Amino acid sequence: MKVKDIFVVGFMLFAMFFGAGNLIFPVALGFQSGGNYWPAILGFILTGVGLPLVSVIVGSISENGYRDLLHKIHPTYSVVFLIIIYLTIGPFFAIPRTATTAYEIGVVPFLGQSTNLGLFIFSLIFFSVVLMVALSPNNLADNIGKYLTPTLLVTIILLIIRAVSMYRSNTPQPLEMETPFVVGFTEGYLTMDAIAAIAFSIVVLNAIRGTGVTDKKELFMGTIKSSFLAVVLLGFIYTGLGWAGNQMPVPAEIPANQNLGAYLIQIISNEAFGSLGILLLGVMVFLACLTTAVGLIAAVSEYFNSLLPSISYKSFAFIFSGISFVMANQGLDAVIQASVPVLGMIYPVAISTVILIAVSYFVPSSRISLQLPLIMVAIISVLSVAHQGGWLHLPILEKLPLYSIKFEWIPLLVIGYVLGQIIGFRKKKVTYNSSFY
Repeated sequence: MKVKDIFVVGFMLFAMFFGAGNLIFPVALGFQSGGNYWPAILGFILTGVGLPLVSVIVGSISENGYRDLLHKIHPTYSVVFLIIIYLTIGPFFAIPRTATTAYEIGVVPFLGQSTNLGLFIFSLIFFSVVLMVALSPNNLADNIGKYLTPTLLVTIILLIIRAVSMYRSNTPQPLEMETPFVVGFTEGYLTMDAIAAIAFSIVVLNAIRGTGVTDKKELFMGTIKSSFLAVVLLGFIYTGLGWAGNQMPVPAEIPANQNLGAYLIQIISNEAFGSLGILLLGVMVFLACLTTAVGLIAAVSEYFNSLLPSISYKSFAFIFSGISFVMANQGLDAVIQASVPVLGMIYPVAISTVILIAVSYFVPSSRISLQLPLIMVAIISVLSVAHQGGWLHLPILEKLPLYSIKFEWIPLLVIGYVLGQIIGFRKKKVTYNSSFY
């Protein structure tokens, strides 16, 4: 794979993972972590960067990505799990977040404050444009994104460099955070990049094939090299933005009706480049959110159309745009808060799925050894989130190993796999029609 092709695919992968909404999470985490910045941002990078990298690489085990890999576990699991993922990164959370992020960063600074009417009008216009482009046969969104991503990347890097020069002599915020690594790890769930990697790994494989690569080993190595480039860029940006949030002076007042991360990035932009900086950032974020929303509407609509061919792609595009519009009008913080318990249930299952697929590729494993741990992890994840949210009172869960750091699902993953291997000792093993070593 040529160096030029590695950069092309790497930048494409970066653009897929770095939605404009990802700007706000590391800044807010940095601000809230105080003297515990480094363990917090390390946890964030692990889930926001490391897991997507691993997920993409594991997806290259099969020439058809996770649709085939999940089918090895169970055909029903493949469909149900992908439906959950597409709805999560689609109309329920990720797509509404594109509109609300664009509104808070690109519009609210010029309105003075966020209002329900302002959000309603903006989101109506936003999703009308998104739907129009998603239904259009031309490649407008792709063409915008081709030039937008490098420009957005350069803009953010300049902002980070300027922030370093402004804040390098400052001290961290006088705040403390309990279990900062765990907080950063779970905050990384909000990027949704690890589960998006499961849905979109096939896009990366096809892009590499498009460069002329046909050999399976070269395809695998191309995936690693391209992914590594995207990881370096994401890691640098998350670390830089988080550091800026950590070192910036404490604002005199934080609006109660505005997202913390969006508000902080506005202040940093204003201090770095003045009102022109806020305008430039607003325009870039708006366009980035627009193209991200178009891509997600198209991807989700195409997937559901493949499941239900009797319902057209255009019909799904209308349906999901409408759902996204309704969800967006709850406001950015409401969308994020609603996603927290859902992601708390999904992420342990997604991480476990990727781990089990990787293990079963190298270690002969029966289907039951993959199914049993996933059932156990899914059950404990749902119960833990319900207990932590106060929906169920299950204090017995707090006695589980690693519960205090929210990793109680890890021992069950190991126990379930071992039990599955014992139960399925004489049963047929899962095999993959691929080889990359």
